Amino acid sequence: MMLWISAEKGVIEAQPDQPLMQRVDDASLVIEACFSMRVKAAVLYPANLTPAFFDLSSGEAGAILQKLRNYGIRVAVVCSPGTVSFSTRFGEMAEEETRGRHFGFVDSRDAAREWLSKT
Repeated sequence: MMLWISAEKGVIEAQPDQPLMQRVDDASLVIEACFSMRVKAAVLYPANLTPAFFDLSSGEAGAILQKLRNYGIRVAVVCSPGTVSFSTRFGEMAEEETRGRHFGFVDSRDAAREWLSKT
């Protein structure tokens, strides 16, 4: 099973429809892939994240994002409008995170690569 479709220009990209993280500890798969491919950024899609990631009350988003932040991994999550439903609080958190430099929630693959290219 191929989890990653590319590792170019310092960024790895997950298969858009491939489950990657079934639980919070699976964030280590992203960290391992980044380290083994010598990159510090990843493009992920909703299907790659844990089932409860977009439910802010689960705590999974915070735990995963913090773990990746601890290892200096920048992540852009491609969430086209209407493809994922999340609570108002999750939307607020996503908006706030995107203002920073570690995690971006964007609406296209191109936007993800552009956001990650910024220092």
